[in-house]
Amino acid sequence: MLEGKAVIRETDMPVKMQIQAMASASQALDLYDVSDFISIAAHIKKELDKVYGRGWQCVVGSNFGCFITHSPETFIYFAFETLTFLIYRGPSAYPH
Repeated sequence: MLEGKAVIRETDMPVKMQIQAMASASQALDLYDVSDFISIAAHIKKELDKVYGRGWQCVVGSNFGCFITHSPETFIYFAFETLTFLIYRGPSAYPH
């Protein structure tokens, strides 16, 4: 696991959900090599799907950008040292 605290860069999640998301990330870092972004992201997604229902997405890496649409109160973007996490739940329906 990377040492140090998570630094939240942006979020609209309730605090309890933020804690769950960061705890899932920390757990994934204990289970997988820090360079295994796919396994880390899959672990976080599966954990949040179990706790909050399906539809979660997770991006993990050290250098990426994005622009997404998400359901309200389901977005968090944080870092553990040089590793960045983007976690969100996609919108359930698109208006026409």
